[in-house]
Amino acid sequence: MLLMNNSDGGALCNSSSGGGQGNGTDGTEVNKFLVPMLDGLILVTGLAGHCLVISILAGRRRRGGMPPHGTDTLLLALSAADLLLLLCLPFHTTAIALGSWPFGSFLCKAVSFLGVACSSASVFTLAALAVTRYLTVVHPTWSYRSRMHSRLKLTVALLWVPATALAAPQFAFRMVAVSSVFHCFAFLGGLSQLVYSTALFLFAFAIPLGVIVMMYAKIYCFLRQKRLLGHAPQLERYQSQVTHTSALLVLVFTLCWLPSYGLMFSLLGGKISSIPSYRCIAIFVRLLASSAAVVNPVLYMFMSNKFRRDLMDLGRERWEGCRRCIVGCKGVVGGRDMVQPFNPVELDTPPLPLPGF
Repeated sequence: MLLMNNSDGGALCNSSSGGGQGNGTDGTEVNKFLVPMLDGLILVTGLAGHCLVISILAGRRRRGGMPPHGTDTLLLALSAADLLLLLCLPFHTTAIALGSWPFGSFLCKAVSFLGVACSSASVFTLAALAVTRYLTVVHPTWSYRSRMHSRLKLTVALLWVPATALAAPQFAFRMVAVSSVFHCFAFLGGLSQLVYSTALFLFAFAIPLGVIVMMYAKIYCFLRQKRLLGHAPQLERYQSQVTHTSALLVLVFTLCWLPSYGLMFSLLGGKISSIPSYRCIAIFVRLLASSAAVVNPVLYMFMSNKFRRDLMDLGRERWEGCRRCIVGCKGVVGGRDMVQPFNPVELDTPPLPLPGF
């Protein structure tokens, strides 16, 4: 996703297929079949995962009758940003498969803007989650007295301000360029593109990653100190869980986004696109960046014991509802279609006397 929005505005579309300009049949076949298949898998998996997350988080509030926890608010915001990001995927998939941009100038600007804004907002939300967890674990009293969780809705709204600012140049300057076909090209060149790419790297990757690493490191040190002091022996298991989870979060975050930024800066140098294996590299890097919207619910929700319990509760509720519906339908159908024998006792009036009696 980042490769399509932030680097050359369609590196796969223009360099892989190039509108049929001399890259060979193999690249065209990859663009027409492999990329749509992988993107379809990402889209279906992501939509299912995020819809499930939203259903469970909404169910918590419905069952508890209370406002959602602050972490739940951030997780809802994360799912919303990732869902919007996934909605951009079919446009890029179509452009790659066709080798051109068929949606016009406005959608070129709008989809590029939405892709950068949503990916940035998603990353900012991950950093906000790390800060919230740090304050909740290390400074619970301050967190409670300051009513931090009640202010997270405002925090979520404010996170979209820098995300929108980072994406604004996409809508302002991106354009559809015409050669033999239409392409949604990169809107800047030279020094301007370098400055913009550097700003994206710093504010949408490096700084949020630094915040995430620092917050989880502080949580780990705090839990380790408490455990060594013997304040709570059960913290050892929790410390181990936090260590494994935070290490996995940082690793996956880096693996999903760092290759995309690396390729972005390599393309600015103008040499990597001439490498024979560039097409495969670009497809793989784009796949990693797109899959970031899928792995977020897996890491932040499915690894949670509370979430898994809520998932089981939701499954039981759905099963009970389906079972009652099936039983009710069977009763209606059985009562309607079954031929009942005549029983005069069931009539309101006494039966007529038979002749001769």
